[in-house]
Amino acid sequence: MIYLADTADIEALKKLYSFFPLAGVTTNPTILKQSGLKLSKAIAEVINIVGKGMIHVQVLSNRADEMVAEAKKYKEYFDLGNNYYAKIPVSVEGYKAMQMLKDAGINVTATAIFTQQQALVASRAGADFVAPYVSRLDNISSHGIEVVADIVTNTVEFDLPTKVLAASFKTVDQIYRVSMAGAQSATIGPDLLMQLVAHPMTDISIAQFEIDGKDLYDIV
Repeated sequence: MIYLADTADIEALKKLYSFFPLAGVTTNPTILKQSGLKLSKAIAEVINIVGKGMIHVQVLSNRADEMVAEAKKYKEYFDLGNNYYAKIPVSVEGYKAMQMLKDAGINVTATAIFTQQQALVASRAGADFVAPYVSRLDNISSHGIEVVADIVTNTVEFDLPTKVLAASFKTVDQIYRVSMAGAQSATIGPDLLMQLVAHPMTDISIAQFEIDGKDLYDIV
């Protein structure tokens, strides 16, 4: 499973990219609002950090033709190549836009997915990634992990080129379970990414190593 950072927090990204093997960054209007940055500033800063890593930028338009124009504009404005993915919500107009963007040679990430069928239709429309929302499903008494697992099953059984980009997490356990369900990727907030690599027993072990080896490591 590959990891992406779901954030426009530039300082947090810099810290993560200093050690975490991230494949890229995802953004959306809500994330931008939380960062306090305008789109032009946020994406420019993200590009400086991720280099050729994946950059997923969500459109704000509601009509298919406007979504396509907006997605094309961002690719041109930021001078992005094949690492650019236009994030398109799975609405009727969104499905139209996905097919139009694929015909234009632009990568697509289908977002705001809550059902297996929404993901499957997006896959058939050409989406490179489909992003089901795990915690938001759990919040409405649905089962986010099961939905992810069903989507993964579809991609395997129907031999689809689409990858599952699991999103919307509140706990490390949710990330663990989507990885075990076979999700090919996950986009995760900075706080949870930090929690993924931490464990108190690891800290204790490292501290003990330092104590035990203090007078034994004699090679200068």
